[in-house]
Amino acid sequence: MLLGILQAESALHRKIALHLPRTASLDSKTRVVARVFHNLHLTPQDVLDVLLPLLPNGRLTMVMDRTTWHYGQTPLNILVLGVALGGVVLPLIWTVLPHQGNSSGAARILLVAQLLKVLPAKRWAVLIADREFVGKQWCVWLRWKGIKRCFRIKENTRIDDLLARDQFQDLQPGEVRSVFEKAWVYGTWMRVVVTLSPAGDRVIVASDLSVLDTLFTYKKRWGVECTFSAMKARGLGLEDTDMTAPDRLSRLFGLLCIVLAWMVRVGEAAQESAPLTLDNRGRKARSTARTGWTLLSQAVRWGLDTFWTYLGLLKTAFPSPGEGKARSVSC
Repeated sequence: MLLGILQAESALHRKIALHLPRTASLDSKTRVVARVFHNLHLTPQDVLDVLLPLLPNGRLTMVMDRTTWHYGQTPLNILVLGVALGGVVLPLIWTVLPHQGNSSGAARILLVAQLLKVLPAKRWAVLIADREFVGKQWCVWLRWKGIKRCFRIKENTRIDDLLARDQFQDLQPGEVRSVFEKAWVYGTWMRVVVTLSPAGDRVIVASDLSVLDTLFTYKKRWGVECTFSAMKARGLGLEDTDMTAPDRLSRLFGLLCIVLAWMVRVGEAAQESAPLTLDNRGRKARSTARTGWTLLSQAVRWGLDTFWTYLGLLKTAFPSPGEGKARSVSC
């Protein structure tokens, strides 16, 4: 099934079925695909059991975000919590929200609490989130759990007794400033750092980190945008699915997470052994995920011996930052 999803680059049952190595008719293979997503025994915990051994040693940078799209008139909305690895955010746990728009503080707390059962807070270096993931109850709970926060906050947020938009009005593009001491934000004391992007957008970040680390850490949130790009229209085709039932959509998302992890793991290993190709802006000409997808697809399509090497990488943890080699694990 994973190889079918990888080659199809689509979440449509019929397109996945085209790549199943069976001699049955296409209709029969399509029903096989459907049964996988209807299987009540395939749970997010099964996916987590595959992904957790891939995590490197040491403390991890966690990111929370949300992806949403529509199937016809039906809104589909998934809240995701993952770890920053290989230039993307690898989803570890998620929930399909029963509504459009932002998640509630209770939904976020529940999601984090579920992951804490298998990944204790001492392994979390920081939790990064965008402006919609704020709130007093939520921020106080994270502080109570001992999880460092790095959140972008809205312009109308109160910092001590002033609105955020009323501070540092004379900020210049590229300039970085900070409130001299920690400020009272969403019921807790946090460091507030402000900068102005070249486009003129004020970026206000509240965190438990130092001034220098705050903006550097927040930039890692961009990895989740790369994740959703790789899982949706520019990658594995999540938006193609016609499934809207939350349990079935959750199973599909879980399988896509495993495929994404495999792609990124293979892509990162390939980039370690070969020089990077950069574009005119000095960025990678091809993402880590796309590099991995290309190598895996070629190996499967042409029956290359390298496939078995790539399969072994699905059982090999990502290297810790600064390490050149990865450790082997049982999966």
